[in-house]
Amino acid sequence: MIAPIASASEMAQLNHDSAVRQVNSLSRRLLSSVRPLVIAPMIPVPNRYLRMGRLLPLRYPVADRSDASLLALGNVQAHAGGTLVTSNLPPGGGAELVVVANRLPVDRVQDAPDTSDGSSPAPEQWRGSPGGLVTALEPVMRGANGAWVGWAGQADLELEPFDFDGTRLIPVTLSAEDVELYYEGFSNDTIWPLYHDVISPPRYIMPWREAYVRVNRRFAAAAAEAVAQGGTVWVQDYQLQLVPKMLRELRPDVTIGYFHHIPFPAYGLYSQLPWRKQVLEGLLGADVIGFQRVADAGNFARAVRRQLRYETRASGIRVPLPDGQTHVAAVQAFPISIDTASYAELASRPEVIARAAEIREGLGNPRRIVLGVDRLDYTKGIRHRIKAYGELLAEGRIDVADVTLVQVASPSRERVAAYMQLRDEIELSVGRINGTFDSTGHSAIRYLHHSYPREEMAALFLAADVMLVTAVRDGMNLVAKEYVAARADNRGVLVLSEFAGASDELTTALLINPHDIEGLKDAIMQAIDMPEAEQGRRMRALRRRVFKHDIEAWSRTFLAALQHARAHNQAHIRHPHDETNESHDA
Repeated sequence: MIAPIASASEMAQLNHDSAVRQVNSLSRRLLSSVRPLVIAPMIPVPNRYLRMGRLLPLRYPVADRSDASLLALGNVQAHAGGTLVTSNLPPGGGAELVVVANRLPVDRVQDAPDTSDGSSPAPEQWRGSPGGLVTALEPVMRGANGAWVGWAGQADLELEPFDFDGTRLIPVTLSAEDVELYYEGFSNDTIWPLYHDVISPPRYIMPWREAYVRVNRRFAAAAAEAVAQGGTVWVQDYQLQLVPKMLRELRPDVTIGYFHHIPFPAYGLYSQLPWRKQVLEGLLGADVIGFQRVADAGNFARAVRRQLRYETRASGIRVPLPDGQTHVAAVQAFPISIDTASYAELASRPEVIARAAEIREGLGNPRRIVLGVDRLDYTKGIRHRIKAYGELLAEGRIDVADVTLVQVASPSRERVAAYMQLRDEIELSVGRINGTFDSTGHSAIRYLHHSYPREEMAALFLAADVMLVTAVRDGMNLVAKEYVAARADNRGVLVLSEFAGASDELTTALLINPHDIEGLKDAIMQAIDMPEAEQGRRMRALRRRVFKHDIEAWSRTFLAALQHARAHNQAHIRHPHDETNESHDA
């Protein structure tokens, strides 16, 4: 029986000796050249390939770009501080590392002052976008002569590539029609609901699909032009699932990674997609395909077996190439995290602590503040927590003078019909509950349909005694990790849905099934009444996990996997008749 790809540990159960044999075999083939040799620094190889803590030195000849780039990002190494550093590679006329994402890592400043003299338009004004991915990749991008391909966030805006904070930004233009069909249509009204367990019915519309293909091809072409010979391209998320294969056809010399930030559905749901084979083939163009959870990686592997009949083994999925050779796509879980240290530092600032006190006072100093922070999305379970909270008030188990629910619901996809309906439903529920239970001095629910800066969010995390994460389906849910990172006082209680990816890691939270309203109500009461000693025990365990597995560790692990995949596939493709069967990999 073919073993499914299920976990990081199962992805490649290579022992130390077999790994050494593989690398030595590669080295011998490369040494057949008469070119001079150099010794590369120690390359970190994931522990699934080597015994704990071991580093494997790799040697390769340097003559042209294709040979020097066998290890993808070049001479990447770990030093005492755990920071990823990249040495300079031979010049290739492009970026060593290209990140491809739907959005650029910057936002236009709409109210920027006009600094021109009137004879020419004012220069573009930009500011960095907040986000863990940007933070994690910034030092790597700088060291690797990096570039970022993405949309600037405004329809019909045509921009030339420009530099921002040490990174080359390459804008991809989307027309208003592209935004409507590719982004709002296929990405967010077909793929998003399908991949989130069909909570909202997905729509399968051919013009949407055609736009998705067209825009993905545009992103692939931009990446192909930007990346250096033998460089690395890292594609991000569900809007760009076709890019890996398109890029491989354009640039077979590059190493391609893909990370899926949202869930991947079970086969019974995924099979509904009319273009299911094309999406799988698109993803399999990557050397490494990463998912948030072990279950997501397993779902993907099963879909490949059922739809494409490809070999799926612990070491990867064997993908046949048009020339008769084989490409191996590694598939595994890489749970994403946050920039933990920055959140901890932010929450320790005196002005943030003072703001947290102001928030409590503004709410009437209730005994407990319960907090929800979400994008306004039907996957987040906002309706479930509001229903549970309203029933607790109706049953007299809590009182508005004693407990206040603060719900932040950031605007999201407001032109999509399902989201407009969701907003109406939530606001009607909040209005009904407040109308029934509010007093002159206290509100039952403080509903905030806004986005807030990180400083305000950190203050809310400090003010909140209970954090409610009730997602009915979520790839990870980084808000849960942000709350934990902010609680240096080891106080507060995280109530966490078992359907959020974070529940696989944050096991000392109060885990709940949001569909079980009675169970959710009981968990809220348990959190409200939890003694400080138990709060401290649970929160300390949560913080150890979040600080150990932060966003830097995530990016370092993924890039190390790309290095290994590059070396493995280069050896295999260049020597298709070599004995490279699974006996070497098991």
